[in-house]
Amino acid sequence: MRLILMGPPGAGKGTQARFVADHFGVPAISTGDIFRANVSQGTPLGIEAKRYMDAGEYVPDEVTNHMVRNRIDEADAAPGFLLDGYPRTLAQVTELDGMIEFTGHRLDAVVVLTVDSEELVQRLLQRAVTDGRADDTEDVIRRRQEVYLEQTAPLIEVYRERGILVEVDGMGEVDDVTARIFAALDEIPQS
Repeated sequence: MRLILMGPPGAGKGTQARFVADHFGVPAISTGDIFRANVSQGTPLGIEAKRYMDAGEYVPDEVTNHMVRNRIDEADAAPGFLLDGYPRTLAQVTELDGMIEFTGHRLDAVVVLTVDSEELVQRLLQRAVTDGRADDTEDVIRRRQEVYLEQTAPLIEVYRERGILVEVDGMGEVDDVTARIFAALDEIPQS
């Protein structure tokens, strides 16, 4: 199973990615987790990524594409993967298409979690407190929402036109959202 989990920041992608990936026995690949690990380790990628993350902007495509390509080439991703936080731009869709086509596979589904925008802000402000996420200030959160609408929301239509888009209500309890995701994925034929 090769999946993308999309949705605005705070929609619950990271939480749901773990459950979905475990269910299908594939790795959950989160660009945000990889960026944060590099930032905390002070790597050159982390230093570069931090500048963008602190401003609520996307890390440049060339850095992100290289990182994702390396990760999906690892042995544990051979049977499939779940991408969380990638692709975020139309250029990254094209890049990912090439990566997957090179392996002789295809995407099975793109799951989009939909959540009310004010609920997203409140979730992220709460996460900032509970997880100690210094990058989750209200101004940065609102900027991330704008960037998502400008750059990532157009991808939804691309995947809808390909017939692999699954929209799932991301509001409510975690278990309820997980159940809705699995019910929606049960309708998708697996490759």
